[in-house]
Amino acid sequence: MSVPLLPGDAPHQVEYPAGIIPDLLKGFSPASTTFLVVGDLASLQFKGVADCVSAIGDGYVTADMVRNAVGQLSPGEFYGDACSVLLKTVTVAALPTLSSRHNSAALPHAVKLAVEKAPRSARRVILVVCNEDALYASGCAVARAFPRYNQKSNVSSIDKIDVLFYRTDLADPCEGVSEKESFAFSVTGQSIRMTQSIVDRPCNLMHTDAFVELAQQVATYTGCQIKVIRGEELEQQGFGGIYGVGKAADHPPALVVLSHCPAGASTTVAWVGKGIVYDTGGLSLKPKGFMAGMKRDCGGAAGILGAFASAVKMGYKDNLHCLLCLAENAVSPVATRPDDVHVMYSGKSVEINNPDAEGRLVLADGVHYASKNLKADLVLDMATLTGAQGIATGRYHGALLTNNEDWQDATQCAGRASGDLVFPVPFTPELHMPEFNSAISDMKNSVERRDNAQPSCAGLFIHSHLVKNYTGTWIHVDMAGPVHAGERATGYGVALLVSLFGSFLDNPLLHFIAPSVPNMRPSADEPAAKRPCF
Repeated sequence: MSVPLLPGDAPHQVEYPAGIIPDLLKGFSPASTTFLVVGDLASLQFKGVADCVSAIGDGYVTADMVRNAVGQLSPGEFYGDACSVLLKTVTVAALPTLSSRHNSAALPHAVKLAVEKAPRSARRVILVVCNEDALYASGCAVARAFPRYNQKSNVSSIDKIDVLFYRTDLADPCEGVSEKESFAFSVTGQSIRMTQSIVDRPCNLMHTDAFVELAQQVATYTGCQIKVIRGEELEQQGFGGIYGVGKAADHPPALVVLSHCPAGASTTVAWVGKGIVYDTGGLSLKPKGFMAGMKRDCGGAAGILGAFASAVKMGYKDNLHCLLCLAENAVSPVATRPDDVHVMYSGKSVEINNPDAEGRLVLADGVHYASKNLKADLVLDMATLTGAQGIATGRYHGALLTNNEDWQDATQCAGRASGDLVFPVPFTPELHMPEFNSAISDMKNSVERRDNAQPSCAGLFIHSHLVKNYTGTWIHVDMAGPVHAGERATGYGVALLVSLFGSFLDNPLLHFIAPSVPNMRPSADEPAAKRPCF
């Protein structure tokens, strides 16, 4: 059973078959298949690669032809290079030569680009040449190159993509991946592409009701429990943030909680996602040129849902909850006004000085529910929260904010292992929370000054709504920039969370790349420990 397909999704699958590579390559017909061999130049020159590739079509190309093509490659520090082995049927591509310390050693962005640029056909085979360190990030990068959603009337047909791995770390590199590794790639790849489809989909299709329906399908897929609080029920139960943001829309706001609670669980983790299916800015209406693309404002919830589906299917051993804070920030006579005051689920009052700072309001309700009702030892929220994130950490790195330095290090390690990169921003509530001071309520929802670490301020607003004296770990990922590349969603967040919590999964590949897991509720006198980094 695969993750749910949405209307308009391409039905083709990206598969990661296990087995001996030459045997697999012999089974593909060069007449209807294009082949891409991709890796860094040293790996492509690895002894045995050319002989392995020569198995394509049982002798369709020779090892010398492959070696000659590899010999013509001349990648630079920032750009890779590609060369045809035989017309446009077989291509070799070398990745850029530079891999710096804040990037993934696998160069997944370059892998994705090489796949996108390579010749296409209805059937494609991609052979990634790498070692075990780069395995997971490379496999996820290939999945990102094949987004599902497309409403063009003349969509070119792609039947199937097979991704194979020549493993330079194995005694016999042609062994490829094991069945367990193949399963990890398949589950994660499907979830990445589902996440992309959610984010790419316009709000007239992916409104809050459609998102709730998809969450219910994921609950069936994973066998987990689901709870939905929707519309007027939110107001009645005190969710002033989610209800206040979404009450103006035709489709009502909702808090969706998916829960996986296996026997013998010893810790509880809650992932909370911002699911603003469209953000007009509300009565602080976004100006021309700044509203288009706001269908992507649900990227945090989409990534959380995809990661949850993957983690549960791979046997997450403890309690895991997925909270989707869903709303459309619309304009109507009942829309929230500047100067309105909302009482949040935390009980704190918030003066609205900017209806376009809505994501923090829905997440504030979500994290309080996670810390109070679910008693989570660790709360992680993910959101396309601020435009300032792109200025602070760019298009590739999400902004990371946390109250726990060990988990900060672990999350950075997981980012490099998965290709979903993150970089920390300052955690200093004493310097940044005064930005929200209000004369009439506990706080305002937007800062007084816009030049004082906005990604930190926005995240700290959410942090302030955790249950009082919360002793657990809180992690915030602002991924407004990395949620898309050009006009397409990236599926950001799925691989990051699967990698970060890989030690909780029943899969050796994820165990290998997962960072050492720090204590979720460290005692006050526990010394800070520097954890090993992948």
